[in-house]
Amino acid sequence: MYENPISTAANRAISDRPLSGQVALVTGANSGIGRAVALSLGAAGADVVVNYVSDAEAAATAVSEIERQGVRSRAICANVADEDAVERMFAQARETFGALDILVANAGLQRDAPIEKMTLADWRLVLDVNLTGQFLCARAAVREFKRQGLRGVSRAAGKIVCMSSVHDTIPWAGHANYAASKGGVMMLMKTLAQELATQRIRVNSVCPGAIRTPINRFAWETPEAYSSLLRLIPQKRIGEPDDIGRAVAFLVSDAADYITGLNMYVDGGMTLYPGFEAGG
Repeated sequence: MYENPISTAANRAISDRPLSGQVALVTGANSGIGRAVALSLGAAGADVVVNYVSDAEAAATAVSEIERQGVRSRAICANVADEDAVERMFAQARETFGALDILVANAGLQRDAPIEKMTLADWRLVLDVNLTGQFLCARAAVREFKRQGLRGVSRAAGKIVCMSSVHDTIPWAGHANYAASKGGVMMLMKTLAQELATQRIRVNSVCPGAIRTPINRFAWETPEAYSSLLRLIPQKRIGEPDDIGRAVAFLVSDAADYITGLNMYVDGGMTLYPGFEAGG
């Protein structure tokens, strides 16, 4: 009869601290969605590495807020598009916490322009950070997971969440580089999930819709913009960063142990083609 190799330690995890004893690394975690994810993982009991590339003060504030939840945290500056910087970051995380159980590859950016005005530099920058950065971090995380094996704190040897977007499936005029990067993230995630499943490494992605963060302030800060935005969202509200944080915390918990290769859309229904809600 098959016996699931779950340790006593993993079974001790209680519902309000399901990530106790685990270590997470969240890229781009000093603001916006990344910060909310880092706080959610800390609230669930994980020690958290807060990666950032600028604004050390915001990263330090995030670390302090995570630590107030009774867990450990450290900020590490690294450009996820730089191979050497990524390797140093993972080495520093290992030196600090001794292990790694969770990667949330969240860091990303936009450089928007109509295609005829988009520069090659902006195309490359977005692909380098949004897609190559996720590859570099995932590769480093998988190496850590395989090196340490099952640690007795989770049913999985490691969990990866790739931060994607509804624009891995919804075209977005004027954002060809961003949409292409997120479409790439989707297939990167699915391929890694397939490749690593037998090694007890789970890989999923979370695809936010419109979320109230500084990067898209133009879309929600005025009543007129907000009203226009709501026409695209069946739930008729903008998402909050905590909506994404809670989704990620679920996906990396043992409650989601049989989930891998999933694109989880957290979008209030934006991918339901709301223009057809009256029958087209």
